[in-house]
Amino acid sequence: MKGLGELERAVMEILWAREEPATARDVSRALADRDLAHTTVMTVLDRLAKKDFLVRERSGRAWAYRPAESREGYVAELMLGALAMSGDRDAALAHFARSVSGDEAAALRRVLEELE
Repeated sequence: MKGLGELERAVMEILWAREEPATARDVSRALADRDLAHTTVMTVLDRLAKKDFLVRERSGRAWAYRPAESREGYVAELMLGALAMSGDRDAALAHFARSVSGDEAAALRRVLEELE
């Protein structure tokens, strides 16, 4: 899966935190502390839509954007991509399993049991 740049990540965090789609103006307001030009935010939103991170739909004269998938889905794709880069998937999974906390291991066990 494609990665995100720092500003793209900031935009995605704003959209993942919202329940409703957001316009470029909404995102610009949320990023007001960064002192970005509105056109910069519009460009980032357009690029994220072209990369299939966002779905856009008309909202009057403007576009409204929403994430194409959840933050958790994105992170899972990153994890699968990293796993695919390993030369030995079994060894990478074993190393990962040994590095998680007890609570995380329990969550993994629950999910694996549900899959069986």
